Amino acid sequence: MANRPGVGDPAPGFVLPGTPGGRLYSLDGERGHPAVLVFYPADNTPVCTLQLRHYSADLDQFAGLGASILALSPQDVASHERFAAGNDLTIPLLADLDKAVGRAYGIVGPLGYYKRSVFVVDAEGTIRYLHRSTQGLTYRRTDELVAAVRTAL
Repeated sequence: MANRPGVGDPAPGFVLPGTPGGRLYSLDGERGHPAVLVFYPADNTPVCTLQLRHYSADLDQFAGLGASILALSPQDVASHERFAAGNDLTIPLLADLDKAVGRAYGIVGPLGYYKRSVFVVDAEGTIRYLHRSTQGLTYRRTDELVAAVRTAL
């Protein structure tokens, strides 16, 4: 597979621990319904906090379409637990400590940091939407992601 999978490509699989409590999540576990994968640079940073608060508040819009939303970053589960608790985050936060999943999706920048990115994966595991940020100062709005999920149904 290419270093940077694109729309129409199979989404790279993964198994990662996340919140709550180190539960294991896998892309295969999301088969049968769309999944929104949100790659964010770091816990407790201003833009990431705002982004994930919005997505958590809007979770019912994704659930109403049968879609799950998973957020991934390189911090450990303990950091994610503190971040989630301090910000009322209700979406699972997954720990990609070695950035292997980030590299598989082509979102790790030249300095080794995650680029803020979002992928919508359909029920069969194919990427149907993606946005890789170049600067990471903004994030995709919920309505844009909900529209992308609708096209993936």
